[in-house]
Amino acid sequence: MTQLELPFARPQTIEGETNRFRFIDLFAGIGGMRLGFEAAGGKCVYSNEWNKYCQITYKANFGETPEGDITKVDASSIPEHDILVAGFPCQPFSIAGVSKKNSLGRATGFQDKTQGTLFFDVCRIIRQKRPKAFLLENVKNLVSHDKGRTFQVILESLEELNYQVFYQIQDGQIYVPQHRERILIVGFDRKRYGGKLKFSFVAHPKEPKPKVCDILEKEVDAKYTLSDKLWQYLQAYAEKHRQAGNGFGFGIAPLDGITRTMSARYYKDGSEILIENKRGNPRRLTPREAARLQGFPDSFIIPVSDTQAYKQFGNSVVVPLIADMAKQITETLEQLETSQEYEARISQRVF
Repeated sequence: MTQLELPFARPQTIEGETNRFRFIDLFAGIGGMRLGFEAAGGKCVYSNEWNKYCQITYKANFGETPEGDITKVDASSIPEHDILVAGFPCQPFSIAGVSKKNSLGRATGFQDKTQGTLFFDVCRIIRQKRPKAFLLENVKNLVSHDKGRTFQVILESLEELNYQVFYQIQDGQIYVPQHRERILIVGFDRKRYGGKLKFSFVAHPKEPKPKVCDILEKEVDAKYTLSDKLWQYLQAYAEKHRQAGNGFGFGIAPLDGITRTMSARYYKDGSEILIENKRGNPRRLTPREAARLQGFPDSFIIPVSDTQAYKQFGNSVVVPLIADMAKQITETLEQLETSQEYEARISQRVF
């Protein structure tokens, strides 16, 4: 089995070298979006992430601990930057998150006072710092949540900040062997570039097409093999739902195909992505395999427990997809800043 090769290499910092652009990393998690934007030549000048275990992983890989609670951050204290990057919390909008909160009688979306409204902290920072562009990432279900009303509020909020907004749902499976649909929202500053902006989401599929076998380790500890008790439970659970006429149950990943979407709950039983084991019960992915499934390089340090690692990679992004998006956004900015309209706006001191 060969390791999945990333379509980019993390750039080496050279003293005195000027980065192409500056960006900030909000709701940074373990830095998946940062990796993508660094690959496009950017320098991260600020990061924010409240989860202490994610902070540990972030520091191990980037040498800095992200600032904590974003609701307490004075936006004016954040360094100037060209691009704002944010994977704002998805639990209030995801299918799994909504189901769980409904069962507990709790609010979802913007009614969720602990997470849903954190989107408005992104707006607060955009309003204060006016980056040239932004990239926001969230789960596909954000578009349909509350019959589309939640997403409409998001779009209207960004438009009111005078940014031209583009969005598209993209599936990470063209970069990694995982079906993972996410909404990507890109915005460009109308004050700076005018109101007739064009941007296209252009995918660049990896060739040959990624397969599960590409990410598997050659030697795997026996602790990742399911116990007889857990394996029997998962089979009985799947049979129960099969008889009820629905598709709930475990998933054995095809070695020459792609997996289901890895979630933050993967640490519980690994049922959505199991690897066939010819010597007995199937096994779950190792943390390194979970990292590869999201497109993280093998140089990425995993300093936390398996449980925390599964949560972190399940909540993260497909790194090569973000790297591709970063490249497209920066190329668009470069085109805009060499346009006659932009030069005219500078001469007239429009912004």
